[in-house]
Amino acid sequence: MGFTDKAKSKAQEMSGMAKERIGDVTDNERLRAEGANEQSAARAKQAGQHAKQAGRDVRDAFEK
Repeated sequence: MGFTDKAKSKAQEMSGMAKERIGDVTDNERLRAEGANEQSAARAKQAGQHAKQAGRDVRDAFEK
């Protein structure tokens, strides 16, 4: 889980938030849903990255 992966996921999440808010303001249901979907995808990626890192931390703890 490199810095670029974290940054890309966070950027995708922020983009989704912006789309969702713009959809709220303009009463555009499609844009609101697209933003929510983007946020969910980004959060799922982040959760996967955190799980991988936790696995590495456990492995490293046993190797010491």
